[in-house]
Amino acid sequence: MRKGRVTIPTDVTFVDGTKRIADLWGADAVRDCDGVELPENAKELADKVYNTYFIVRGDNEWGRKHPEEAQRIFLESERVTANSTSLTIDVSKGFLKDQIDPDFINLDRWQVFDRTTNEEIHTWKIVDGKVEIETTPYHTYSVDFLARVTWHPVQIYNYLTNNWTCEKQLSYDPAYPNTREYIKRYMQEWLDKHPNNNVVRFTTFLYQFTLVFNDLGKEKMVDWFGYAETASIPLLEGFEKETGIRLVAEDFINNGNYNSPFKNPDPKFKKYMDYIQRFVTSVVKELVDICHKNNREAMMFLGDDWIGAEPYGPYFKDMGLDSVVGSVGGGVTVRMLGEIPHVKIHEGRFLPYFFPDTFFPGNEENAIAELNKNWMTARRALLRCPLDRMGFGGYLSLADKFPAFINRVSEICDEFRLIYETSSKSKPHEVLTVAILNTWGHIRSWQAHMVAHELWYQQIYSYQGIYEILSGLPVKVKFISFDDVLNTNCLDDIDVIINVGDEHTAYSGGEYWNNTILIEKIRKYVAEGHGFIGVGQPSSTDNKEYPFALGDVLGVNQEKGFTLSQDKYNINKHSHFITEGLNNIDFGEGMKNIYAYENTKVLHIDFSDRFKRNVNVGEVKLAANEYFDGRSVYIAGLPYSSENARMLYKALLWATHKEDKLNRAYADHVEIECCYYEKLNTYCLINNSLENISCNFYDINGEKEIISLLPGETKWISK
Repeated sequence: MRKGRVTIPTDVTFVDGTKRIADLWGADAVRDCDGVELPENAKELADKVYNTYFIVRGDNEWGRKHPEEAQRIFLESERVTANSTSLTIDVSKGFLKDQIDPDFINLDRWQVFDRTTNEEIHTWKIVDGKVEIETTPYHTYSVDFLARVTWHPVQIYNYLTNNWTCEKQLSYDPAYPNTREYIKRYMQEWLDKHPNNNVVRFTTFLYQFTLVFNDLGKEKMVDWFGYAETASIPLLEGFEKETGIRLVAEDFINNGNYNSPFKNPDPKFKKYMDYIQRFVTSVVKELVDICHKNNREAMMFLGDDWIGAEPYGPYFKDMGLDSVVGSVGGGVTVRMLGEIPHVKIHEGRFLPYFFPDTFFPGNEENAIAELNKNWMTARRALLRCPLDRMGFGGYLSLADKFPAFINRVSEICDEFRLIYETSSKSKPHEVLTVAILNTWGHIRSWQAHMVAHELWYQQIYSYQGIYEILSGLPVKVKFISFDDVLNTNCLDDIDVIINVGDEHTAYSGGEYWNNTILIEKIRKYVAEGHGFIGVGQPSSTDNKEYPFALGDVLGVNQEKGFTLSQDKYNINKHSHFITEGLNNIDFGEGMKNIYAYENTKVLHIDFSDRFKRNVNVGEVKLAANEYFDGRSVYIAGLPYSSENARMLYKALLWATHKEDKLNRAYADHVEIECCYYEKLNTYCLINNSLENISCNFYDINGEKEIISLLPGETKWISK
């Protein structure tokens, strides 16, 4: 058994058990979790001791003494329809009252809107803590109000999930100079009181991603990228002083979407995000310097209060962090963590979390199933981008009650170390370079189409699958923005572009596709021999007749009802390299009313069973098109599955004229994937299923042999 590169949770009540499991798993680091304490002899348990550290919560004494320096958030009240000339709105209705407290001191920051006309209303006042508004009957109204955050949202989640009864933690804001000096002073005092750690695990920094609870204690609003809780009075004033821009409540509320990353960002709010990133960087740098002065490493947990600490942003390097750790939900989060620049150590926290919602009597089989699913989904990405370390979170004593689970983790730890040892010695083979094109580009690398850190949503799983598939394919992946295309030569080293998403979103592009220069550049790029893949409603515009700006490139468009008079005859399905041998392609939620142009090859089309015709019927799900010297592929949607991964890989090869590369470092069963390490002349084959599989394996030269893999097996072949 190999040792090292594994972190496990511990606490003062489970020391002997920690020693036993650390030995079994080969763990060389221990960590505490929110709600527990490290044992005093923690350094006897492992080489590395991670101590969880909260910057802006945990010291309620400070919070109670300085309530005016609490963190703040702009929120929108419930929308209410008036049936007379006046209306009273209780802004707190529907919110968890323990979490927020309306800030009546800063009423000049509040706004009231007629949401029927979307005009601001100035005829309102506060009466008995509620907002009275002069109204127009049968118009709808809401209040944008500022609130103090009186209970930290992550502790709310942990508190409710684990049935805690401890004191509820206040939060405080380092944008106030008094609190900024305090957190630096407290950092040093905390280090002096905790000599047994050598890694400070910041969980996380200053501002929580948007996480608001309703009055039933359920999550009301979650945006893993949300800057809503940066509504600090000193920051708003500082931003105005620097830029001359006075942000108001509606700049945060944004008609109820709270500047969702699915929406193209408002230019002035994008400037504010940059301002927050610079502020967060400056504060974190001071704390990291204190850690280093005290011979401690500084680790960032990519979660919780991570807003403003964009790991792919321009200022991340200035923090001086040593390492980053984050939750692994699958291959996408492996790549998101593993490619973060400017840190030495990248660590993944694998699932399931050792919490009582999973580790309860009788649930061991389900816990193992979740572990295996998480591991096999992440493994294909690890082969291409190895994390330096893996670990788990929660309460180890709960997992210890499941012996089969404990043994399975031991096997995974050994497998992880072998993958790291091999992949860290040689770059994996890459067949081509693909670029994801959206509004956000590089700063949201591997984070596109996320809402709550890779949780499943019906509206986006058909798009998220693209990134999950790419995370394990033998291709180089870049994330570029529309501004990059317009202003740089970023396409020079890219073989194929992928544009994926719903119309009007930042991921498909929205108003960017009204720019004729952008359209010209992409058309020229494809026409000169490159590839383009569109998924969902790519290049979608407000053009009602031909909504896809690149419809000519894709060879398809979407019927919106305005060109029904134009007959559409291309409804016959063709055989093709892309679909050969694939019979169960899953298009997820798909897309309605896609039709093919005359010379496009339709590869998959669905028909209604209500009426049989040979014209104006069917919905195209997959199509391939030749465009001058280039090629394009349209896909209606693509959740992650083994067959879908194989289809996308073949689509990428076809779009880039590389069909001859298919049978190179390749297995011809969709459940078997191959990663080739050129420098070592070594192949790693993985079985992504729980079945025994035999198939043909082709080496990098196309030489064929039959191989067999056990369920979930990793097989190494050296030549």
